[in-house]
Amino acid sequence: MSGDTCLGSALCPAAGHKPKGGGLKGGSLGNKYVRLNVGGSLYYTTVQVLTRHDTMLKAMFSGRMEVLTDKEGWILIDRCGKHFGTILNYLRDDTIALPKHRQEIKALMAEAKYYLIQGLVDMCQAALQDKKDLYEPVCSIPIITSPKEEERLIESSMKPVVKLLYNRSNNKYSYTSNSDDNLLKNIELFDKLSLRFNGRVLFIKDVIGDEICCWSFYGQGRKLAEVCCTSIVYATEKKQTKVEFPEARIYEETLNVLLYETPRVPDNSLLEATSRSRSQASHCEDDDGFELRDRVRRIHVKRYSTYDDRQLGH
Repeated sequence: MSGDTCLGSALCPAAGHKPKGGGLKGGSLGNKYVRLNVGGSLYYTTVQVLTRHDTMLKAMFSGRMEVLTDKEGWILIDRCGKHFGTILNYLRDDTIALPKHRQEIKALMAEAKYYLIQGLVDMCQAALQDKKDLYEPVCSIPIITSPKEEERLIESSMKPVVKLLYNRSNNKYSYTSNSDDNLLKNIELFDKLSLRFNGRVLFIKDVIGDEICCWSFYGQGRKLAEVCCTSIVYATEKKQTKVEFPEARIYEETLNVLLYETPRVPDNSLLEATSRSRSQASHCEDDDGFELRDRVRRIHVKRYSTYDDRQLGH
């Protein structure tokens, strides 16, 4: 017998006892046992169980369909026998515990469809729908396709906004050796932050801007800070583009925009506590009367530097 053989304790005969056979016409077997070989898996059950529901199995064992048997009297069904025990349990009890994994439920539903067991098909479909709802994405990241779309998203958002602009192809100079790695690190940090602060901050990506790698931070519809990660360096008497990864600065500005969560009015005490210099913030006002915190904090790496990116010994 196959290792998949299923012998129901309530329905199986004692060891060594052979089920009494008989014709399959007219349901004459009643509660007598029949032996089934389903794709190599062996099962004992009764005609009463097989004919309880209006299924293909009822047609087979009520004489409406011809059945095939092997030389030992096992009735052959040319299907995978893995889920046939579950099929029998459903026919007995009208309910079962479905498998946990989607693929297993799909396989069981395919067998239920083959045997025309509509009730079990409906159970599988409902379970698959429930599991589909569980696999909804954790967060959705809009990708900017036009400046108008960006403006609309930022102005309509009730949450602070963090935008990462990355445009690898927007470059007229060659890149330094570490620039590609640092660009990937910026993208990975963006993904981590979007998962950590999902529901509190709207994260958006921009792939059409003029910069190569730049972070922007918005609160209440206006830009609060900007961290540009790109600079121009000289190496071997030629200009090269260098991409930085200022992780601490990016993380700090992300925490700062959390101050602009609802309610719409920011907490002034928290703003003062997170400003770098309270005295500077209280005395530095422009001609229009705006305090320093009302300006955009633009943090740039050195735009031009004499940095040799070559390895030692070259």
